Amino acid sequence: MGLLRFAMAGLGLAIIATAPSQAMDRVGFASRDGTMLSGLLAKPDGPGPFPAVVAMHGCSGLWTGSGRLNPREADWTQRLVAAGYAVLLPDSFRPRGLTALCNDRERSLTPRMRAQDALGAADFLAAQPFGARGRTSLLGWSNGGSTVLHVAGSAAAPAFRRIIAFYPGCRVILKAGWRAQVPTTILHGLADDWTPAAPCAELAAAGGARFIGYPGAFHNFDHPNLPLRERKAAYSQRPDGLVTIGTDAGARQQAMEETLAILSRP
Repeated sequence: MGLLRFAMAGLGLAIIATAPSQAMDRVGFASRDGTMLSGLLAKPDGPGPFPAVVAMHGCSGLWTGSGRLNPREADWTQRLVAAGYAVLLPDSFRPRGLTALCNDRERSLTPRMRAQDALGAADFLAAQPFGARGRTSLLGWSNGGSTVLHVAGSAAAPAFRRIIAFYPGCRVILKAGWRAQVPTTILHGLADDWTPAAPCAELAAAGGARFIGYPGAFHNFDHPNLPLRERKAAYSQRPDGLVTIGTDAGARQQAMEETLAILSRP
């Protein structure tokens, strides 16, 4: 996480160190809706070509309140780069003047709209000399998970070879007659009281996706170190409006292994 070093590299943009062994370039690219976005790019050493992963943040955004990259995204990026993948983290919020949407019931930016950001990220990677042609996958968490499902059900889905959604909200998509156009997997905590797992299991069964549920795991189960706690949210399955979030070590380990296995399949 987080030390910003104002050195210029790569595309002439600042490097952000997310871990002692990992650095990220700030990049700019266009969403397919025309919005100019920013993002963070990390890749293994060397010229490539590398398979790539576009990773879509959740409703809290890409950054912490103190301006550091969120720990979940930083941890996953480090692991994916160590496994040989280039990783692009688009920021859907700050370029649009947003910080977080978790407590907003009326939202100016929806997962369906954010799908254009994911596709713009794929366009950017396809133009880079380090990218392995036809080897870009897509994953997302929570609101970003719903975003990647919108991509997976669209005619544009073949921009990605694999799509993985972590604990998305599936009710809206379920009503739309969704069907996966590329291999798609949903990883979900079965105890999730923010975005419930049952509609996602139903969506996967009806729409040709794969569903993996982790018993006893709550929202954000793959966070590297988040003690189990409650928070307010605009959408909750509980009458008190609270939701439960926190790391589940067993589910986290299984999800990491499953994700790397999915990405490495021919």
